[in-house]
Amino acid sequence: MITRLLNAMKRHPGLYLMMLLPAAYFLIFKYIPMGGLAMAFMKYNPVKGFAGSTWVGFSNFIKFFQSYFFGSLIWNTFSISLYQLVFGFPMPIILAISINEAVSMKLKKTVQMITYAPHFISTVVMVSIILQFLSPHYGLINFMLSKLGIEPVNFMGISSYFKTIYVVSGIWQTMGYSSIVYIAALSAIDPQIVEAAIVDGASKFKRILFIDLPFLMPTAITLLILNAGRIMSIGFEKIFLMQNPMNLNSSEIISTYVYKIGLLNTDYSLATAIGLFNSVINLVLILIVNKLAKKYGEVGLF
Repeated sequence: MITRLLNAMKRHPGLYLMMLLPAAYFLIFKYIPMGGLAMAFMKYNPVKGFAGSTWVGFSNFIKFFQSYFFGSLIWNTFSISLYQLVFGFPMPIILAISINEAVSMKLKKTVQMITYAPHFISTVVMVSIILQFLSPHYGLINFMLSKLGIEPVNFMGISSYFKTIYVVSGIWQTMGYSSIVYIAALSAIDPQIVEAAIVDGASKFKRILFIDLPFLMPTAITLLILNAGRIMSIGFEKIFLMQNPMNLNSSEIISTYVYKIGLLNTDYSLATAIGLFNSVINLVLILIVNKLAKKYGEVGLF
């Protein structure tokens, strides 16, 4: 096998040279840091290092499982991610089909440009926009409510609103960019199939149902499996920037808790244990979803 690899490298040196940088990235920033997972089973002391720190087995995991915040952290992380998956996952598909069915090319390009643009807004700017729009003093939403005779609402101060605000703003920001892969899949449909369906009298709705959606299913299932594998790994930055003491009951998730425990409280061992637990849950979820997808749809990630 080594001989075959060396021969292949001699035949295609340019291709293997292109692989060198991404391979180095994953090795340095993804695989080598895995050695730090040993901290999850230690009472880690930065001064003494790995060699001088005490091994404590699974006590860090037990400490997390028995903590007061365990239930709320798991629920907040899971519910926000599931909320986002259920309502956010279909939107790029709907948008892609809508753009594909539009007759005017000018309209297609305009809609694509408008829906793609929010993806390129940075997280800090995005949260600033959300806070400006929802401000109880000068926000656009409360200004419109005041014109209707409704008292201003402190949306970011009501914990029950937090998840909806997070999910809806996320859908608005990402659905345009996420639809690109579905638009590409729709462009691969043979026009003769569509023409045959039109000749047979199929309505636009039936063409979407029996031609477009079946073509999109392999791509959609693959992306669904990948998203399911990240269901317990919500992005840290946006939620952390949207947090305040009044909505903490709904906004505190595993990633923000790990930041506070690990960097602010300097309990590196507990933070590592929580992160490892989170990764194991994600691995189990992606294996389950992949198995179900292969069982019922004959399409899987691996």
